[in-house]
Amino acid sequence: QVQLLESGGGLVQAGGSLSLSCAASGRIFSINSMGWYRQAPGKEREMVASESSGGIINYADSVKGRFAISKDNAKNTVYLQMNSLKPGDTAVYYCHADLVTDDDYVEGRLENDYFGQGTQVTVSS
Repeated sequence: QVQLLESGGGLVQAGGSLSLSCAASGRIFSINSMGWYRQAPGKEREMVASESSGGIINYADSVKGRFAISKDNAKNTVYLQMNSLKPGDTAVYYCHADLVTDDDYVEGRLENDYFGQGTQVTVSS
């Protein structure tokens, strides 16, 4: 019903940059926010960055000043520019959307969480 299609990621040396993108598609009525989570081996999934439909942006403290999130509302697409990457940034990065589908709206649900399948980011030292 809803798909979050991620692209980007890969392998980079410490200090390098990578960019991620994620496009949401399907019967989407509205999007409350889009962003990125990550999960490193043996750790819990954590929020990296998010941007609300109103333009409110949040970053994890660990990425402030290095990562930048942006959205193209017309394309239902979110981007993550990652600079000055560190080995500690190595993780699977998941696109996240808090959105309302057409069915959600009809049934009175005003929010619902969706995640993409994830893309690997590996930073070598």
